[in-house]
Amino acid sequence: MYKGLAKYYDLIYSWKDYRGEAEKVRALIAKYKQSDGNSLLEVACGTGKHLQYLRDGFQYTGLDLNDGMLKIARKRFPSTRFEKGNMINFNLGKKFDIIICLFSSIGYVKTRDNLRKTLDNFSRHLKPGGICIIEPWLTPASYKVGKAHMTVYDGNDIKIARLNVSKAKGGISILEMHHLIAEKNKKIRYIVTREELGLFDTQETLKLMEGAGLDAKFLRKNEFDRGRGILVGVRRQFPD
Repeated sequence: MYKGLAKYYDLIYSWKDYRGEAEKVRALIAKYKQSDGNSLLEVACGTGKHLQYLRDGFQYTGLDLNDGMLKIARKRFPSTRFEKGNMINFNLGKKFDIIICLFSSIGYVKTRDNLRKTLDNFSRHLKPGGICIIEPWLTPASYKVGKAHMTVYDGNDIKIARLNVSKAKGGISILEMHHLIAEKNKKIRYIVTREELGLFDTQETLKLMEGAGLDAKFLRKNEFDRGRGILVGVRRQFPD
């Protein structure tokens, strides 16, 4: 995912309200977290943009699978710990008070079995009373096959147009992204990427969270700007 596009990622998503999302994350932590510490793991941290607004008050660790994204994040925040890992099976050897997985990145696990493994892994990395905050991807009912999408970035020296038409197969959404990138004094680049994200029913995800030892709920009122709601799970207070 985003192969060859890490350097353009923050431009493509320049519309994204990282500050507002971080404030909502802080509010959820304050309301639901029961453990005493402030260690925070961001799974699928990307280029580290949320960290910009989560540095104060938390001991932050970032995890991502994309080398290009991690390179940018480490350059942006050289004193912060960033690890490369897959959310399905990473092992950091410690437990956290908070795990966040935002921007629908949970969909990249693709299958129900991988979702179960991922939620089990999140739970294993949480202290009792710790909180897990997940922004889900679309559900099978809300995903619209055949819908056309376009994102545009119009900078002074860089122009980007990204288009795709939504597809699906076997419970997996398929996003074939066509990018046109024009940079000052360079040839126009055309890059095609393919992203596949699993379409998970909300109630099924909640059951898997409960099975992983998390007291789980779905919060529609705390949704971010994409209208997908927020999943919150609190690690039950019992020893492993």
